Amino acid sequence: MNSLEFLRRNSVELQTRRFFLKKSMACVGGIALNALLGQALAAEGGPMKGSRTHHPAKARRVIYIHLAGAPSHLETFDYKPELVKLDGKPCPDSFLKGKRFAFIKGVPNMLGPQCKFAQHGQSGSWVCEDLPNLARAADDLCFVKSMWTEQFNHAPAQLMLQTGFQIKGRPSVGSWAYYGLGTENQDLPGFIVLTSGGKNPDAGKSIWNSGFLPGIYQGVQCHGHGEPILFARNPDGVTREQRRATIDAINVLNKETAREFGDPETLTRISQYELAFRMQMSVPEATNISSEPAHIHESYGTEPGKNSFANNCLLARRLCERGVRFIQLYDWGWDAHGDMESTSLKGGHQRKLHVMDKAVSALLGDLKQRGMFEDTLLICGAEFGRTPMKENREGRDNPFAGRDHSPGGFTVWLAGGGVKRGMSYGATDDFGYEAVTDRVHVHDFNATLLHLLGFDHEKLTYLFQGRHYRLTDVHGSVVTGILS
Repeated sequence: MNSLEFLRRNSVELQTRRFFLKKSMACVGGIALNALLGQALAAEGGPMKGSRTHHPAKARRVIYIHLAGAPSHLETFDYKPELVKLDGKPCPDSFLKGKRFAFIKGVPNMLGPQCKFAQHGQSGSWVCEDLPNLARAADDLCFVKSMWTEQFNHAPAQLMLQTGFQIKGRPSVGSWAYYGLGTENQDLPGFIVLTSGGKNPDAGKSIWNSGFLPGIYQGVQCHGHGEPILFARNPDGVTREQRRATIDAINVLNKETAREFGDPETLTRISQYELAFRMQMSVPEATNISSEPAHIHESYGTEPGKNSFANNCLLARRLCERGVRFIQLYDWGWDAHGDMESTSLKGGHQRKLHVMDKAVSALLGDLKQRGMFEDTLLICGAEFGRTPMKENREGRDNPFAGRDHSPGGFTVWLAGGGVKRGMSYGATDDFGYEAVTDRVHVHDFNATLLHLLGFDHEKLTYLFQGRHYRLTDVHGSVVTGILS
């Protein structure tokens, strides 16, 4: 294209409707620039630092362990002796009427607990025999045994729990926390995601997405083996000085664009480039669990150099120490249908319980030993529970003992920052099927999580498409009964 043609096209562009609208919005954006910076990022300073809390926070940081696929609450913490009496008997009609299931067809048989239970600690909390280490820590845990949701399939239920809505597109709970709290370490993301089990959760990366919040608040997936954060290192032949010069040049263009159009995502882009550059130095040190002493590896059951749940629990503690506000762990493979040995309650489910028990109890002890337990909120749960009936896929009994998805009642436990110790809150019915006492919807749970971080869930909002959105949508109440 010659110079005259370029000038002619440039003149035409200046007269187009699209360009006119952009310029108009740039003026509006300029007027509201301070508000945009408040909601997004300072172009020079990266993510917000400090606090915008509504009341004093009980927790400074969160480690949220999501057991993707949903372990059985009836083989972990919710002991139901009445279910023992019904083992092997046809399911009552009242359990089936008006219900939808992922796989159960016809009339299944009831299934009693597939492990032994005992009461532990001064609290007398019921814990199954496959969790001996957590049983010894029972007096540090707060069990919410009356959780419920409307969603009975994995992806919608995970989205509902993690974003407050069953369809993709909303910000995750970690993104909301990061948006509100900012970061304590400018060299690391404020929201980091660690996955294990060989796969991502069924809802995919959408459950750690920032949705309509600025992209800087999205969870950054970190790997416990190989390259910790993909594509963060410089390509072969590119020096750190060359990378710095490249980013500086790009930032000049992005700052000019931000001044002209007032788009907060341009500010996000600047901060992401800067953060990625700093992470080249900070992330390798933070994720190097091999530097931990031998007794720590023994207590967690870690295997440095591999991708494992135990490694991620240890890595979560290291990230907490370095000022990361929200660490989300997803461990895949808990979907105990009983259609094969690896998904049976006495097979794969039991083996995963043993690994989880060792690693999570070590994390609890580690946080206490380092003086971080009181201001770290540790959460462990899943997207729903399991049925008190044995799954009979396509109307035929599965070859192994397993349970179908059950959204009506399940258990999540919390520990640390701001929650009561040695407590069981709420209850399901005598068969563990439906939450009946002090029911806690996922919106109530998320409202409580934000409250512990210092936020009123009705006030932590973001303006999008003319509406002030929040994590709990138009629902949710803080569960005051579990607050210390």
